[in-house]
Amino acid sequence: MSRIGKKLIPLPGGVTVQIGEQLEVAGPKGKLSVPIPAGISIIQSSGRLEVKRDSDQHAALHGLTRALAANAVQGVSSGFTRELDIVGIGYRADVKGKIVTFNLGYSHTIEFLLPEGVDMKIDKQTHLVLSGFDRQLLGQVAANIRALRKPDPYKNKGIRYTGEVLRKKVGKTGAGGK
Repeated sequence: MSRIGKKLIPLPGGVTVQIGEQLEVAGPKGKLSVPIPAGISIIQSSGRLEVKRDSDQHAALHGLTRALAANAVQGVSSGFTRELDIVGIGYRADVKGKIVTFNLGYSHTIEFLLPEGVDMKIDKQTHLVLSGFDRQLLGQVAANIRALRKPDPYKNKGIRYTGEVLRKKVGKTGAGGK
């Protein structure tokens, strides 16, 4: 039996749920919908959601659906954040509205348009804090920003997640080729 699928999802105050073809979750931060696959049912009782499955053939979808529903409930009630750090001399970011401008050591600046539902705050030009209510979208935006200048294993420069541990590689030594 799925250990994740068996856990109940508590509904915080201000979160409303409609169960139909898909699970519609609305809260103070926004509105999300989670698809409900065949063989999986969601039951709302006494301020909680319970995910059930018809048979063991749907075991993988059981845990997946419960995790997606829990993320939707948490997203519309409290939201999610992702933090990134820019490391490198002269590397910086600046945000104006929904457009983020990056200087990452290239010959040009990079402009990045933030999608609807994702906000960014910048501390000291090198610490980015992304926030939003859709966990999947937030993670994808963070990955796209990181891909603009991936962390270099030799010089440790680039954009990395806060707390990400990088393995520094040793460069070449100066013993000329004979």
